[in-house]
Order: sequence, then structure tokens, then C-alpha cells
Amino acid sequence: MTSTIDMTVSPYDRVNAPPAEPTLVQLGYRRNHRWVPSRFNARTVVDDGRLILWNTLSGSISVFPSDKRDRVLSLLSVVGVEEPLARSARYLHERGYLVRDDVDELQLFRLRYARAQWRSDSLQLILLASEDCNFRCVYCYEKFRRGTMSPETRQGIRNLVLRRAPELTELTVSWFGGEPLYGWEAVEELSPFIQDVAQRHGISHGQSMTTNAYLLTPRRAEKLLAWGCRDYQITIDGKAADHDCKRVGRDGSPTHATILANLRALRDMDEHYKVTIRVNFDQQNVMQLGEFLEELSEDFGGDPRFLMRFRAVGRWGGPNDQDLATCGIDEQRSAMTQLRQKATEVGLGQEGGIRGSAAFGSQVCYAARPYNFIVGATGKLMKCTIALEDMEDNVVGQLRPDGFMELDDSRFSKWVSPHYENDKVCRSCYVLPGCQGVACPLVRLQQGRRSCCSVKSELKRAMRYTVAEADQARAPLRVAAGAADREMVGAGA
Repeated sequence: MTSTIDMTVSPYDRVNAPPAEPTLVQLGYRRNHRWVPSRFNARTVVDDGRLILWNTLSGSISVFPSDKRDRVLSLLSVVGVEEPLARSARYLHERGYLVRDDVDELQLFRLRYARAQWRSDSLQLILLASEDCNFRCVYCYEKFRRGTMSPETRQGIRNLVLRRAPELTELTVSWFGGEPLYGWEAVEELSPFIQDVAQRHGISHGQSMTTNAYLLTPRRAEKLLAWGCRDYQITIDGKAADHDCKRVGRDGSPTHATILANLRALRDMDEHYKVTIRVNFDQQNVMQLGEFLEELSEDFGGDPRFLMRFRAVGRWGGPNDQDLATCGIDEQRSAMTQLRQKATEVGLGQEGGIRGSAAFGSQVCYAARPYNFIVGATGKLMKCTIALEDMEDNVVGQLRPDGFMELDDSRFSKWVSPHYENDKVCRSCYVLPGCQGVACPLVRLQQGRRSCCSVKSELKRAMRYTVAEADQARAPLRVAAGAADREMVGAGA
């Protein structure tokens, strides 16, 4: 039998195609959906009666005037809202505060988690330019086993970046140590190289550095800024008398004056960057920090490039742990509140609030991401900058000079697994989209328990601080864009 045209072209695709048979449609009842509050809503009321809402899945933050508060709360009652939605309810739905009653938000979270966790277009490297340090801080936990990153390891990093560049859209480098500027040779070789590769391939690129700033001379600062390193964390533990007892040079020399001189030189550069000035406090220096902040504000107050970060000294595994005058939990909270208030009073900017924490996954520890690696001075691949080599499971592989990573999948999987799936409390938590159950995977691996992110324990304070900060800067958290915005939020929200 001779084949026909039907063997090569579908009858439906020919010019004189036969008419399609009519399709019978079963008409059914379509029920009106109810719209109920999202399980990921957080809220609080400030002193003047304004209502703050934050949805941790969508990342929306909204502030409502006191005269709209009761209306908003009624729409967010457990009873829900029937269709059709009025403008005010549509506003809440568009920002994630109201969801349809048949939506499984945990499943939505799982989808977003998978997309963020298993992306292949991002590479984050924490490079230990030197594992040694020119300081010997009393609370430090590091062992200072090696000096500057070896040439073989630097070659491996170059080859890794070149090999991965065609598939990347994001490449971030964090310089760490030891003290990274103690390994300037490695920084000077790799920082401009990485910037050049990123620019040639159109990759979004950023570099940051955690440094004691003793070696951050003006000349080096100029080079680092030119290479795209524009985010720094620098620690000063109060006035010279306090700081120089805690952050002493390895030869016993004072360090406070040199750090401040380098910071002032950096301040005088007409460049865009961010410096987070970290202040570690304990029972010995906390009472003097108010005066220190007053002095610091004379140099950096009103400069938005400089932000304060306050942290309580902890027993982090160093040889002096038992001798540290650490604060108790209540002391820490009280001191933190007073320090933040003082910083605001003297015009020093500070990190805090929830705007920086609102993004999906913003509270996830870097060690839990499969595309984040610490590269040690000899090419060891690690996950946590606290554990380093002291924990066997933290060493997850080795970087070869040809740029390939030899990974121990058994160790690696312990850091990047979705731990929230085995934790009922995490799965039911409204902050799950932020920390995803791994605010600190080290605690999970060592102690078998969750470590909740600080945003959860300080949520209401953080939300109120965000509004106070916006009020002070007269910067709206959301710009009114339409009738619903004007009705629900008002022009000054």
C-alpha cells in the first residue's frame, strides 16, 4: 500500500483541514474563594498607633496610619474576606498579606527555596588571603596555622573563576583571615583578576573584606576600591584604653590609633563604599562605650557610608574563653538597646531594622549555600569560618590548581541539606522564609538543635526601629503608587 500525505503532515495542519469536532464543556458551580491572612505575616504597633506589617515570604513591609489600623486588622482576621475584594483587600493581597484559602504557602516556600538553594549561576568565595594575623585579640578563636595563600591555591582560584565564568550571573568574593591584608600578595594578585573576569563576562560582581584595618593604608584602600572591594567590616572595641587591651598587636603594641587614622583617611576619599564599624562589648568596656560613640560621631557622624554594629563578646572557642568577662543574656539585651539609642542620639548610622532582613533567605548562613565555599591558604575547601579546620566535617574538599573542586559529598551534604524539613517547629514558623532553618547550621551539626535568627527574637524592636529610622530620614518605606496605596497607607508611609 502506498503511503498518503497523512503520514507526513497532520490533517489539522493542511490548508483544507477538516473542521474540528465541537468540544462539550461541563458547566459547574464556581465557588467564591475566601482570602485569609498569610501564615508568614508579622505585625506590631508603634507608640503613635501606626501598624507595621511584614510578610516574610513576599518581603513586603508596610506601615498604616493609626486611623486605618482597625480596618486593616479586620481584613486580617482569621475569618477571612469573601470575593470580590475591595481595594483595601486587594492592596493586602498584592503584597502577600492576604492569600487565597486554597493556597499551600509551605509548598510555595519550598518552590522558592529550591530555586534559591540549587541555582547554578552563583559562586560565592570566602578567601583566606592569610591564615595568620598581626593581632592577638583576647577573644579570638583562630589558630593562625599558616601565612599567605600559596601560589598553587591562587592558581586554582584563577582557574576556577575562568572555568565557571560563562555560566555565572553572580560572583562575590569575601576576603577573610586571619587578617587578609597580612596576605596582601594574594589580594593584589586575585582581586583585580576576578574583577576583570567578571566585567568581561558581564557578571554581577562584588568584593568585601573583614579586616582589622591596621594595614588598610590610603594607598591600599585606593587600590581595593578600584578593584571593586567596597564593603568592609572593621572592629574598634571602644576608646584606646579599652581597645588596646583587647585587640592588641601580636608584638604587644597598641593598635587603636593606627586603625582610626586609616579610617579617617578612608572617610576623606570621595568614593562610594560601606564600612561597618563593629564594636564588641563585655562587662569591662560597656560602660565607657557611650563616651566612645560621642567621640566617634565627630569623625563619622552623618556619613551614610559608615554604620555601627554592636555585638556581645562570646566564648567562641579561643584559649582565653574562661577569662572573658562576658555579659549575660539580659545584660546583652540591655546594653544593645542603650548602645543603639546612643548611636542614634549622636548621629551615627547603624545596621538594624528589618529592611535588610526582609529579602527571602536573608537570614540564611552562607555555610548552608551549596555555591559558597571558604578557600584556605592551602586550597582546603570549608564551609564555616568559626569551625575552620577544627571540625572534621567542615573541611568538605580540596581545590586543585586546575580549578576543579574535589568534594566529599558526605560532609558537604550535611551543610546544604534542607534541615527545616526535619524540624516541625521550623516548618510552622512565620520567619521560615528568612532563615530557612539554617540561621546557623554549625549549631545543628554540633548540637543537634535549631538556632533561631536574631530577627525572630527581636522582631518587634526591629520593626519599630525600621520605622523610626525611616521617620528620621523622612524616607518612606513604600511610595504611594495608586488609589489603594493612598487609601491604605497614605502619602507619608
